Amino acid sequence: MENTQKYIHENKERFVQELFGILKIPSISADPVYKNDVLKCAEKLADNLSEIGVEKVEICQTAGNPIVYGEKIIDSTLPTVLVYGHYDVQPADPLELWTSPPFEPVIKITEIHPEGAIFARGSCDDKGQMFMHVKAVEAMLAHNELPCNVKFMIEGEEEVGSENLAIFVKNNKEKLKADIILVSDTGMLANDTPSVTTGLRGLSYVEVEVTGPNRDLHSGLYGGCVANPINVLAQMIASLHDENGKITIPGFYDKVVELSEEERAEMAKAPFSHEEYCNALDLNDVMGEAGYSTPERGSIRPTLDVNGIWGGYTGEGAKTVIASKAFAKISMRLVPDQDPEEITQLFKTHFEAIAPNSVKVVVKPHHGGEAAVTPIDSIGYKAASLAYEKAFGKKPIPVRSGGSIPIVAMFEKELGLKTILMGFGLNSDAIHSPNEHYGLFNYYKGIETIPYFYHYFTELNA
Repeated sequence: MENTQKYIHENKERFVQELFGILKIPSISADPVYKNDVLKCAEKLADNLSEIGVEKVEICQTAGNPIVYGEKIIDSTLPTVLVYGHYDVQPADPLELWTSPPFEPVIKITEIHPEGAIFARGSCDDKGQMFMHVKAVEAMLAHNELPCNVKFMIEGEEEVGSENLAIFVKNNKEKLKADIILVSDTGMLANDTPSVTTGLRGLSYVEVEVTGPNRDLHSGLYGGCVANPINVLAQMIASLHDENGKITIPGFYDKVVELSEEERAEMAKAPFSHEEYCNALDLNDVMGEAGYSTPERGSIRPTLDVNGIWGGYTGEGAKTVIASKAFAKISMRLVPDQDPEEITQLFKTHFEAIAPNSVKVVVKPHHGGEAAVTPIDSIGYKAASLAYEKAFGKKPIPVRSGGSIPIVAMFEKELGLKTILMGFGLNSDAIHSPNEHYGLFNYYKGIETIPYFYHYFTELNA
């Protein structure tokens, strides 16, 4: 690995500039307006894979956005690592909150990233972290130090539910045959405290519509006489939690796996400062389910949050109106054994039941996914742990993440493979938010660490 690491060090600046080229493409999968940009990004990524020596590179068409595939098989008797990532990004709105244009990447110095951070949509989630794998493989191939086989599967619909990825995986099991799946779409605790994500929460996402009168009404003539859908929706949402922060949907917790006190004690070893957490978010205090710590609330407990709510007049000045409709988007993060389809149905039944007769309610399910857990006694986890220890000089801490990557459970179901989540982002990187960024330290450290995973995974499988 010595020549690989030397190559990485000598080409750092080029690696950043090449990432800039991908970040400049607004590959927003949620908005059809950017369809051509999504395709352009897939093509650029495919070109990059071909240029570094990856073979059988192809842009695989789906009913939605294409999947970029490529492989380098050096010896069929050696283990195969299947790298997954995504090249699509979240919308950049609200644009006015960005300190620089979201698709014009720039490097800025920050308190957490004194060496500089790349500010751009997708810099951390997931273009920057996905591209680390491309550059790591380039470095290994440059000096014939790739110790095992590698396959790439990089999709363009992760931010909208990966609907067509599942179909692709089911139809290409032989093509995707591997020994482990490697993903960098998560984070670590801190730049001096590496960690490996061993658990992900599942997801149930719904949109609700509350309808009152058949048209918008004058609030003076009709106020106090008819149901105001916005008022009703606000009351219904407020009732979804009790005074202890527990979700009030009947049956919601029936299948929740409770961690043992020993497991919770191990989790508590991860460094956490209540004061620093609040300061970073400009909060006076935290809030959540009683009986659990902040890290526990954000990882091993299920949640329900309103992601957007609208209705009525929101323009400049005043308009005295009772809106005909009110809407909200709601996501529920789930823990092991909670089934997303079952939870969606429980939500729908409950939400419709608590609606007063004065309004009509429609619940529209969106995408979802199951929770996933990776055992820390597996060869994949051990290889990741050794890789971090080699690169950072200390063992990583296993942590459960609050985020959801539904395809992880799907990979295990369809391919029979566990996923190793080697994330290098930080919680402060503002993914999905204005001013998303990714530290140069993290980008470089990821490229340096990934080759060690290949080395140890091959060695441990020998």
